Amino acid sequence: MDRKLAFVSVINDLATDQRVHKSCLSLGKCGFDVVLIGRRLHNSIAMPSRTYRCIRMRLLFERGPMFYMEYNIRLFLFLLFQPSKLLLSNDLDTLLPNYLVSKIRNVPMIYDSHEYFTETPELVNRPHIQRIWKIIEKFVLKRLTWIITVNESIEMLFENKYGIKAHVIRNIPSRWEPVSPRSRAELGLPVDRKILLMQGSGINMHRGAEELVDAMTGLPEMLLLIIGGGDVLPVLKSKVEQQGLTDRVRFLPRMPYEQMMEYTAVADLGFTLDKDTNINYRFSLPNKLFDYIQAGTPVMATPLPEIKRIVDRYQVGCFAENHQPDYLSERIRESLQNTVQMEKWRENCKFAAAELCWENEEKNLLKLYEPYC
Repeated sequence: MDRKLAFVSVINDLATDQRVHKSCLSLGKCGFDVVLIGRRLHNSIAMPSRTYRCIRMRLLFERGPMFYMEYNIRLFLFLLFQPSKLLLSNDLDTLLPNYLVSKIRNVPMIYDSHEYFTETPELVNRPHIQRIWKIIEKFVLKRLTWIITVNESIEMLFENKYGIKAHVIRNIPSRWEPVSPRSRAELGLPVDRKILLMQGSGINMHRGAEELVDAMTGLPEMLLLIIGGGDVLPVLKSKVEQQGLTDRVRFLPRMPYEQMMEYTAVADLGFTLDKDTNINYRFSLPNKLFDYIQAGTPVMATPLPEIKRIVDRYQVGCFAENHQPDYLSERIRESLQNTVQMEKWRENCKFAAAELCWENEEKNLLKLYEPYC
């Protein structure tokens, strides 16, 4: 019997991408043998154990236009000669080679858009590059019947712009229950200080991290953990050194999800502070919001539409109305001092976590995969 192979492609290094991992597992439940394709960076962490095959291509270029060109050409040539039964493209930067191969080989393709790619700040400030991606997006999406995306706001953007039906599958983690939770002391963290947390693989510009670090000048009794990666990290580390905040801000590298969640669970307050500087951030629904909820950690967030909808509905935290460091310091201290409210938010996280989990969200994804099973 021929193997039913599904090739899933994404442009990152695979190790910490939980959405793509969950998509691969769901395809496995539909009877597919899954092959996940990404890239390997010079600083990539080891791949966690997976039940499907993973291929991480090592490229000559790691960033810039030549990187995107090299990856797309190599992905196209790889997929072209594979006996695939289904292609799953994640985000616009893998879409064109998947689409071309699907047409050449007459293989069905699914497109999963994790963000509104053409309006990311990295592209908004580079109009010539942005124009190229918009041409690719328009060329392909006008030829598709439906796609997957991460929230209702982006769904409406795609429908209004291209008249295409987008199915919403939110990027929600699986129900998280630690097997043997580690204490702060076991994690090397102070037991006598309030711990603040910002985490994620995209700690980039316009996400409020710079102002949060600046706010720590007014919070000498607290510790801020920044876990993950992103292009603004060198700026943050420089700020910490220049302002003498090394005892108040600690950086931890990207790490496997389960390990990261151990730190999340012992934090007092988690932050998602994206700014309304571009369409992509305005309608973002960050993974870390749901990670905080699963860990039982109250949230302080900017009141962007999709984030506000979750925080208001489940009452799991509060909002920061602006990014001024003095305001953030005062807002943080005020929130943490209200112990009754903090305890209520923590309790609400438990109820929200039971509903906002992949075990519930996956049911909708499996319905979309069903015709290909």
